Amino acid sequence: MLLAGGYPVELPALSVGETFMKPTSMLYRNLLSMEAEELLRANPVDGAVLLGGCDKTLPALIMGALSANLPAIALPAGPMLRGNWAGRTLGSGSDAWKFWDELRAGNIDRQDWEAIEGGIARSAGTCMTMGTASTMAAVAEVLGLTLAGAASIPAADSGHQRLATATGRRIVEMVWQDLTPRQLCTPAAFDNAVTTVMALGGSTNAIVHLLAMAGRAGVPLRLERFDAIARRTPLLANLRPTGRYLMEDFHYAGGLPAFLTRIADLLDLDCRTVEDRTLGEAIAGARVINDEVILPREKALQAEGGLAVLSGNLAPDGAVIKHAAMEQRFLKHQGPAIVFSDYNDMAARIDDPALAVTADSVLVLRQAGPQGGPGMPEWGMLPIPKKLVAAGVRDMLRISDARMSGTSYGACVLHVAPESHVGGPLALVETGDRISLDVAARRLTLEVGEAELADRRARWTPPPAPYARGLGRLHLDSVTQANLGCDYDFLAGTAPTAEPEIH
Repeated sequence: MLLAGGYPVELPALSVGETFMKPTSMLYRNLLSMEAEELLRANPVDGAVLLGGCDKTLPALIMGALSANLPAIALPAGPMLRGNWAGRTLGSGSDAWKFWDELRAGNIDRQDWEAIEGGIARSAGTCMTMGTASTMAAVAEVLGLTLAGAASIPAADSGHQRLATATGRRIVEMVWQDLTPRQLCTPAAFDNAVTTVMALGGSTNAIVHLLAMAGRAGVPLRLERFDAIARRTPLLANLRPTGRYLMEDFHYAGGLPAFLTRIADLLDLDCRTVEDRTLGEAIAGARVINDEVILPREKALQAEGGLAVLSGNLAPDGAVIKHAAMEQRFLKHQGPAIVFSDYNDMAARIDDPALAVTADSVLVLRQAGPQGGPGMPEWGMLPIPKKLVAAGVRDMLRISDARMSGTSYGACVLHVAPESHVGGPLALVETGDRISLDVAARRLTLEVGEAELADRRARWTPPPAPYARGLGRLHLDSVTQANLGCDYDFLAGTAPTAEPEIH
């Protein structure tokens, strides 16, 4: 940046530590976005490099930058290197869940587990699966907010240092051009981002973040658009948790520019990028090096995108499922519900040998949405009861108003809207009710008559608010539902913040 004539100043912002913040890092995404916006507005800043890593930081910074609308370029932290244990390649998150179940089942011992923990994270960087961090880095790149190829460079690779240098040089040029995020983040660019997420088998969290980012850009993006794009987009990234490989493999297979050449006919290649060229120009000449990692169209993992949007009387405003990362026998399933009133209830009873559960049961978790969590925690991959794990069960249908980690997998219906805390139909489900899932038809149905549901609704009482003051109170008063992006209602849109007069 200095070499290009700029003067860099660090503006420290909230660190949204993904695994450390309670009750969930998602509670603080909007706060970070507000801080980023105000840092750019209140200080004599001409342009910004957005340094984002784990899941909420990059979307939060982009949301703030879209609202401030000063020249901005994103620099993703990059994924960590492949993990290793006993000659096996490990992927953070996905394999942690997998081997935790094997430990619970007695198939590995504590010594194995500690060796897995020691080998699963070999370097700095974000999760090396196609989790939320890598999904959002890809989103930033295809929206035109990063330099080409930035999304997949491993954090420990020297290419990342070169990327940082080039990013610093480019933001100075962008300031002179007055090239701002809203010029890049158009409706067509968001369609490109959704298409890319679907073809990558990206994180379900991307839907919530893209809805919020589009709201800040003044782009009318809706859940229905995600499903329409998913129907036409093949799943071509052979990456965990839906596939076999990891982000390091993806990068050396050609990275996102090469991947986008495989779906170029589904993209608007005229969209502009921070490099002041079109997306088509940015990916021109890129080539796939490994067809096992970045699959050709005729060998797609599945014919449609990795995520599906559901509707029905249990989710009038929508729900999300990552059907590419689940046992296919659950694509059409009906079973009796076992309802947990909240996370603590679930934790207390899930491994109780007396729990009347079978492999066909449907586990239902309430009080895990934007308000009920609060903050919509990543509780959606409910643990399988220990007695079923011991019997070899590795997937069950699970339904909640929660999110789940982008590294998670399984037949997990997420983001049920409206959430149970505000009286959505999820609040009315009782243990023993039959629930039907039909992914092909995109239907999620509570098999209970309308008269009975009306009676239950009349008897339902709102749960107490979890916060009475501070950010929690602001969150409860202002957060939108999952189908609208979980942003604060007063932050959406492109209305400018008035500048006070200086006397």
